[in-house]
Amino acid sequence: MMHTTDTPPGNTGAASVFPVYLTSAVLARTADEGARVALVMLSTQRADSPALGGALVAALMIPHVAAAPVAGALADTVRRRRLFHGGAVTLYGAALAALAVLVGRINDVVVLVLAVAAGCVAPLLTGGLTSLLGELLTKERLTRAFSADAVSYNLAGICGPAVAAALGTAVGAGVALAALGVGAMLGGLLLFSLRLRPRGDGRSQPRRMRPAELLRGAAELGRNRPLRSVTWASSAGQMGVGALPVVTVLLADEYHAPWVTGGLMTAFAAGALAGSLSYAYRPVGAKCPERVVLWGLLATGVPLAGVPWTQHAVLAAALFATAGFCTGPLFSALLASRERYAPVAARTQIFTLGAGLKSTFAAAGAAAAGALNGLGVTALLLGTAACQVVAAALGVVLLTGCRPDPADSVNDPA
Repeated sequence: MMHTTDTPPGNTGAASVFPVYLTSAVLARTADEGARVALVMLSTQRADSPALGGALVAALMIPHVAAAPVAGALADTVRRRRLFHGGAVTLYGAALAALAVLVGRINDVVVLVLAVAAGCVAPLLTGGLTSLLGELLTKERLTRAFSADAVSYNLAGICGPAVAAALGTAVGAGVALAALGVGAMLGGLLLFSLRLRPRGDGRSQPRRMRPAELLRGAAELGRNRPLRSVTWASSAGQMGVGALPVVTVLLADEYHAPWVTGGLMTAFAAGALAGSLSYAYRPVGAKCPERVVLWGLLATGVPLAGVPWTQHAVLAAALFATAGFCTGPLFSALLASRERYAPVAARTQIFTLGAGLKSTFAAAGAAAAGALNGLGVTALLLGTAACQVVAAALGVVLLTGCRPDPADSVNDPA
């Protein structure tokens, strides 16, 4: 007799599975986004040390990249995936709740180590969760599911910092961080209810992870043409997106409007949310998602290139929203490309590696914009737009062929 955990995707319960997944993803990712703001506020309020806040954010963020190959490889090897993913998200939330209590009250080294430990789990909240969709839903539902999953990232990016700032100001950053942690724990508990088939025949022992498997995902990103194209092109494009917060600070000064700094980034995020929802409703080009990624990069660069010629902050906000709208289909198609072309045995690792690379390039873009701010806002904006064009060109070079539904799909178990 088949256990409930062995129920294959695509059954009659699939319609109820996705809302549970999406709720869990929103809770977990909102906690991840909001924790960065809450940690800085908490360190300032309780320890009077913004430097400690910065160190805690770095300790939380660096493992997003460094731990991605190991976290992904473990997820691809472990047999009981719902226990692994649910436990990981729950532990991440528990770590945030513990930091809410401990920061400023015990030795800084201890809280930094705890933040690093939480960061090592974080890749499973982003790419790790997304990689589960291919096993929860039928192939026909995946395109819209990835668009909806992209919406969860957009919502988290908007709501996480907003919740942290609002609660941190009203009742204290400790309460804000604890609330985010509890939300992540609830998301982890929801994951325990998902129906994911255990690997193996139910009697075999968990397979041991071989050292070479840690490099399998990276190797695929170098030799698998569609994956190589969308991964490196989207990562290169993130350099420009990462520079936008620095650019908006300069624009606020130029327009003599303090609201511009946060307002333009909010417009960009709102546009991305609208773009993801639009693509979920009508996924144009879904049969060849890698091409959607490349066109999306080009389309994102055009409105950004027009910002220097606007004379009003409201027009700039409209252009930022338009650029954000173009990233919605881009990101949805990027997730779909990873699902389509990643080999089953390395799927989660490729999702976590891809997410880590995007974060790394975004951080590099922010650092570069900060170092080059003396060039002026026009040069930085044109450089940001150029990043999208160069990224699209890079993707074309790396993508030397495309078939809508390749017969030799790497997702075939054979």
